[in-house]
Parts: sequence; C-alpha cells; structure tokens
Amino acid sequence: MTRRGARLLVAGVGNIFLADDAFGPEVVRGLDLAYELLDGYVTAVLVDAAERGHPPGTLSLIEPELPDRARAAAAPEAHGMDPAKVLALAAHLGDGPLPRVLVLACEPQVRPRADEDIAPGLSAPVGDAVDRAVEALHAMVPVLLADPAATPPLSRPEESADPSAAGLASPVTRGVEGR
Repeated sequence: MTRRGARLLVAGVGNIFLADDAFGPEVVRGLDLAYELLDGYVTAVLVDAAERGHPPGTLSLIEPELPDRARAAAAPEAHGMDPAKVLALAAHLGDGPLPRVLVLACEPQVRPRADEDIAPGLSAPVGDAVDRAVEALHAMVPVLLADPAATPPLSRPEESADPSAAGLASPVTRGVEGR
C-alpha cells in the first residue's frame, strides 16, 4: 500500500563528460537536484558512481549522514558536484530539514584524472550495471513509497548483503551492496 501524500525523488549525480562519473546521469537524467531536495520530498534516492573498494560495476545502497544547516553556513563550490556537495548546497539553500537520502552507488572502473576535462563513455562494467540499477530502482520505489523509512534490498537476493557486512565508510548509517 502506498502512503497517501508520500513523495520520492530519484536523481542521477555525476558528470557525463568524465567517464564512469556519468553513471548517475545515465540511469536518471536531468534534475536540478539541490533545489529539488528542498521541494518537500520525504525520501530521495541519488544515483551516482562512487569508489568504495569493490569490483567495478558493483552496486551499493547507502544512507549518508545529512549535513545540518548550521554546518552549511557558506555556500559550497559547485564545480564537480558529488552527493556530499549537493546535500551541503541543499542544506545551505533551504530553511527546513532535508529528506531522507539513499545513494544507489556504482563502483567505477575509470575515474577522471585531475587534468582531464572530458572522458566520455562508460566503461564496460559500469555500462553493464545501468540495467541492474534501473531494475533496483524499479524494486525500491514501491517499497519506499509505501514506507519511506524502509531500507530496501537491491533487486536480486544474491546482490544483497547484511548492512553490517557492507564495508561502508563511517558517515553511512545503513547499506546494502550487490554486483
């Protein structure tokens, strides 16, 4: 059952000109994310490429700590927006709480070097992960619309792991991983 009035945001994060950093936009295209986060959503799912130490193409579902408005006093720079910078910008721009945020992350194979302006195209493992990420989103959205506090598994049971075994960085409170 879907909660009446529940709203959910799914947004791709990354740069389409920087190789595997284009994973998020390839899965979900075209939102002005920082302002969208302030538009009354209960939950937001960000799709992004993120280095987590797993084989390329591995999908992870993580829940980062959200910045509070007091720590976001100065506007963050907008170059190279990643989820942390987007969330900091949204906290800076808004006067209310941010929605619950989950990140559907894909382990990149190719990351741009600091001197690269353009590195088009996804690597093979990240390109292969696009369809799996879309499937995962199709499975997650109804779960999150029915219960915004739920932590849905990835779409296939063999892709899921116990959150405590996920090897997540300290700012992450929950996670599920898969390949």
